[in-house]
Amino acid sequence: MAYDHHTPHTEPGPGGGPAAPGTGAPHARQGEPGSGAGHGGPGPGTAEAGHGSPHDGHGHARHPHGTDVDWAAMAEQLETQAELYTPLYERALAWIGKEVTEPGLIVDAGSGPGVISCLFADAFPGARVVAVDGSGELLERARSRAERLGVADRFGTLTGELPQALDDLEYPADLLWASRSLHHLGDQQAALSAFADRLAPDGTLALMEGGLPMRWLPRDIGIGRPGLQARLDVLEEEWFTRMRTELPGSVDVTEDWPALLTAAGLKHTRTRSFLLDLPAPAPDRARAVVAARLGRLREIVGDGLDAEDRATVDRLLDPQDPASVHRRPDLFVLTAHTVHTAVKPH
Repeated sequence: MAYDHHTPHTEPGPGGGPAAPGTGAPHARQGEPGSGAGHGGPGPGTAEAGHGSPHDGHGHARHPHGTDVDWAAMAEQLETQAELYTPLYERALAWIGKEVTEPGLIVDAGSGPGVISCLFADAFPGARVVAVDGSGELLERARSRAERLGVADRFGTLTGELPQALDDLEYPADLLWASRSLHHLGDQQAALSAFADRLAPDGTLALMEGGLPMRWLPRDIGIGRPGLQARLDVLEEEWFTRMRTELPGSVDVTEDWPALLTAAGLKHTRTRSFLLDLPAPAPDRARAVVAARLGRLREIVGDGLDAEDRATVDRLLDPQDPASVHRRPDLFVLTAHTVHTAVKPH
């Protein structure tokens, strides 16, 4: 199998396995992280980052009715948000590391620009990390980040559509991480089963799905009607439902993630949520993330707001307005992401 020219040469990793998987042919893929409403997943506001994200693999996800997202065009936003959320991700990785102690291969399924992939490389210095995504542009950013951080010698990329792209891995993963990418695949149960198939015996699947929607302002912000974010949440949930319905092969499923992991043949499920709490007055990076998210919401769900709420959003986005998210002193960031893990039996 041919190796991506950015993929490091093959060396034995822990356990004697080959150090880098090969790359497959590029495909359009679905999935990458973000901050949606109650799903905690990529909603129209942003994705993460870290990715496969509201996420058609960070490629160009085309759906009717305003659910079209070009993840590559949002690369800078994805990186900025993931960097802001780094303390949350680091705590999640530390929690995973209490049970996954010496993985040989870590796969980030739906990696986006690779912020979390590189955090894995730092947290597990004996592991090789492979970032998998549908966008070549985002993976190029991931490779550049790995080079800047000095982990490129054990960092590879794989371009392709999830979950099929995982078939191009040359050996099974000891840890497979999927951050907000699963809910952009039509059949989530089938995708989880495919993820489980790519695990080594006793390998761990770590799934970041669910949590709490991001909050950044008080209920009453002094302009417009109180409760603006709650109304945006409702519109975002409706957007998310349309997005899910319009995915190819969409299958309705109760989002009981531990039960879905068990149905995929895994055992020993665990769940924990991680908080990001940046109190007011928020730093400039947080303001940039909030402004980008609110601007995206205005673009995608703004037609569902009444005239007064649209005017309030416009004021919040105006850098010259003292009441805007760029300048007001009461801006904060508060959210939680939930991680579910399970283990593949021998």
